[in-house]
Amino acid sequence: MEESHKNILRRNRTNLVKDLDPSNLYDGLLEKGVFTHDMIDEIKSAGTRRDQARELVRDLETRGSRAFPLFLECLQETGQHSLAELLQNGAPAVKIQPATPTQVDRPVVQPLPITSPMSSVTVYPMPRPSPTSSPSPESQDIRPRPPVRTRRDSIQSYKMDASPCGHCLIINNVEFDPESELSSRKGSNIDCEKLERRFKALNFIVEVKTNLKQKQIKHQLSALSKKDHSQYDCCVVIMLSHGTEVSHSRFPGAVYGVDGQFVPVQHITNYLNGQHCPSLQGKPKLFFIQACGGGERDTGFEVSPDEVEPSIGGADDQTDAIPMSSSSDSLSMSDEVDARATLPTPSDILVSYSTFPGYVSWRDTQSGSWYIETLDRILEENAATDDLVTMLMMVNHEVSQNSAKGLYKQMPGSFNFLRKLLHFQT
Repeated sequence: MEESHKNILRRNRTNLVKDLDPSNLYDGLLEKGVFTHDMIDEIKSAGTRRDQARELVRDLETRGSRAFPLFLECLQETGQHSLAELLQNGAPAVKIQPATPTQVDRPVVQPLPITSPMSSVTVYPMPRPSPTSSPSPESQDIRPRPPVRTRRDSIQSYKMDASPCGHCLIINNVEFDPESELSSRKGSNIDCEKLERRFKALNFIVEVKTNLKQKQIKHQLSALSKKDHSQYDCCVVIMLSHGTEVSHSRFPGAVYGVDGQFVPVQHITNYLNGQHCPSLQGKPKLFFIQACGGGERDTGFEVSPDEVEPSIGGADDQTDAIPMSSSSDSLSMSDEVDARATLPTPSDILVSYSTFPGYVSWRDTQSGSWYIETLDRILEENAATDDLVTMLMMVNHEVSQNSAKGLYKQMPGSFNFLRKLLHFQT
């Protein structure tokens, strides 16, 4: 498919997923050769109407130059005129060329050998090259895909249609006690406001807590775990603070309270795991950590010119780093029974970090942190069409292009224990 047509589909993907009725299109797309029977069956197995629409639009981009105009034809034929007009408004005029008729292969008649009277050598006339029909570009474009080996039922989507979808707790630590020797996190309120708006738009009940000490952080997490989540489909925890690297067995890093005492990320996730919060069993628990994983600064490495993209960052960039602590002396392990060090392996948990463990995380005092600014924009632009893990890869890529003070880099990442795809409500 031409790049211009792909761009049209991507720009209008939200409306297509929301309004497209795939079931009426299958016969036409099959008859016109856009998809094969196997591909139609695969799209049908995606699940709900929205999931099928999402899969159809994604697969359409792989189906060659005739796929876009034939798709428009099918929309018109099935009465989905508003979507057809929406796509046509930004599309260059396309003339659909009929497929080149297939030529019948005929046997090649070989001439009889000619024997020279002056010699016993038998001479064969040079055969004339037979014209071979080369398939047209259009017929080459639409071709069957190799069989999909992945079981579709093994990567179904989480149920995410409850209203509200679930709770979202944001802990925003900005002003730290002087005795903590931790600096004020200018720009964090910008991050907090962005995420509060974003997750409200994704139909979450958002609660913001500001400038919490270590025990207050643990108290809020404990209170969240004791809520009845049975009528909800998901739970989100967002930590905006200074951080450090600590010894761990599963999830690295720790987040500081404003009193200079930290809570390991591993303990933060334990509050909501299946053992301590039964009403969230089997449901996705998402943790977004905007804090440093350590004190190292990444200067990056050289890449080929085609990998280089414009980077941002300037003199106002700060880090959320505190030197690594080798012990948990500042954490009283007896404060909460939920904060035990050894718990069963979590399931349905995803922890997204703003930076690679051991490295600093950059924050602009005027516009907020690189990670949150990018995460907010990616969710706004892609939540209607893409799953969470795909969007986090987009975040990883974009943040990796940034450069602080023209020198330092940052690489977000995640620990993913989700068992299914996660699509937010939009």
